[in-house]
Amino acid sequence: MTLPASVGVIGGGRMGAGIAQVFAQAGADVTVIERDDTAAEHARARLEDGVAKAAARDASVDAERLLARVRVGTDFAHLAGAELVIEAVPEAFEMKVEALTAAEKVLGESAWLATNTSSLSVTDLAGTLQQPERFCGLHFFNPVPPSALVEIVLTPQTAPELRAQAESWVAALGKTPIAVNDAPGFASSRLGAAIALEAMRMLEEGVASAEDIDTAMVLGYRHATGPLRTSDLVGLDVRLGIAEYLHETLGDRFAPPQILRDKVAAGDLGRKTGRGFFDYPARS
Repeated sequence: MTLPASVGVIGGGRMGAGIAQVFAQAGADVTVIERDDTAAEHARARLEDGVAKAAARDASVDAERLLARVRVGTDFAHLAGAELVIEAVPEAFEMKVEALTAAEKVLGESAWLATNTSSLSVTDLAGTLQQPERFCGLHFFNPVPPSALVEIVLTPQTAPELRAQAESWVAALGKTPIAVNDAPGFASSRLGAAIALEAMRMLEEGVASAEDIDTAMVLGYRHATGPLRTSDLVGLDVRLGIAEYLHETLGDRFAPPQILRDKVAAGDLGRKTGRGFFDYPARS
């Protein structure tokens, strides 16, 4: 198992901060790039909060030493020495292309590049790069630190060496890799969306309450969390975006239910707004 000595993460939101944290905990030096100084301050605060929680759970985590390995800024030039850069900006194709191409301009020719997209075409993203063979998907799951899985998404151009490297990186993080060929929704998002969208239709049709639908999957199928509460954690706006993409590429079985569209329109996006399919108390 090997880990890159220097890792870059583009985007310091919930996913980006989590990715930065797990690489730093594993011993890598990490640079997080945000769009402006305000966003960089928020990213740093997320990292500090995540590291503090890790230290509270595990006395062996030295929060001060860990945070010293992380730099947060706005200049892509700071990525120049990175061996691996992972893009983790919002799920908008043009935004991802902008981030990836900006990174590729400053990276050395031997550096690897990856996207954390949960649904967009990794092959289409690769087509915008000068070295598509050095690019793949590294789909982490939310929340990143405790999640056990990372999905490695391969395009027709991905070098076989990169697959082996990616599997080694994931193992070095203490997580389990799975490799999938690029397809709409990959394996995880496609299956997760299918279950979640059907749960929403059942709720919409009055089959059962949200609590009972989730309990059916937790106790009946040993899911750690039910599909509706998981959707709240993912973000209903994110879930809607994935569903719309899968509907466009795979057909009507992924058509977003009206209840999902209504909640997003009302601003009830799940845990991050305090209300989705369930209510969440404000965090102190």
